[in-house]
Amino acid sequence: MMKLQILRVRNALVRECMAEFLGTFILLLFGCAAAAQVKTSREAKGQFLSVNMSFSVGVMTAMYLTKGITGAHLNPAVTLSFCVLGKVPWGRLVPYSLSQLLGAYLASGLVYLIYYDAIMDFSGGVLTVYGPNETASIFATYPSEFLSLGRSFLDQIVGTAMLMLCILGLDEKRNTPAPSGLIPPIVAVIVLGISMSMSANCGAAINPARDLGPRLFTLTAGWGTEVFTCYNYWFWVPIVAPPIGGVLGSLMYLTFIHWQLPDPDESDNISNISIMNDKLKHSDASWEKGQELKTAKF
Repeated sequence: MMKLQILRVRNALVRECMAEFLGTFILLLFGCAAAAQVKTSREAKGQFLSVNMSFSVGVMTAMYLTKGITGAHLNPAVTLSFCVLGKVPWGRLVPYSLSQLLGAYLASGLVYLIYYDAIMDFSGGVLTVYGPNETASIFATYPSEFLSLGRSFLDQIVGTAMLMLCILGLDEKRNTPAPSGLIPPIVAVIVLGISMSMSANCGAAINPARDLGPRLFTLTAGWGTEVFTCYNYWFWVPIVAPPIGGVLGSLMYLTFIHWQLPDPDESDNISNISIMNDKLKHSDASWEKGQELKTAKF
């Protein structure tokens, strides 16, 4: 055991960046691999729900792996929101985000290597963003053809806001906190719910690293600049909108829940009053039972 301590990284920031890198790598490996399997098999080996579920499993697994080191952000929008809330120092924002981006990029590369033959067979060797044999959507997200930029921007804001609004209360001690060991699967279910209800428009990226990392990979792997110019330069939407949505969701949580919860002293008073009421009810019940017994004897 002492020998293994030599491998421990001494710098806390480096350890945290390693955790964010690996966590995001796992998340994208599960999700993009599922997307590749579904796409290249023409849904013979999975369906759209398979992709949603795989991303959720990726979230859960990544959180169990890295939660003890950084809290498992896996998403620059989450890191930014935690910085705004004062839960994470601002100096962590850029290193965490770059680590997440690198993890997403390399995971996309590994998925490409694993499914290279299937991708080439499906696409006929032509890597494109458009058409029935497009394969770019295996990696990054793209909007439906009928969707406007404004509506897709709103879509990403709402999805990320719901993510932050739902996860912030999980460890709120003054409310109904979830057991620490169950937080990863609960977050995974939240992500699954968002994916199942808000992914038809543009894929429910709700994570700049999840979209930009794979998009950069497809740029360098043969899909070309079309991955950035397509759909009226839509690529900036899943980069800009999620951080805005994350901060808005965090502010909603503060305004509607966090600031409205009773103070710790208030909570103690409420608990004491509840205990006293229970005792009074018990005493009343005992007294009534005693009266019934007396009446019965009489």
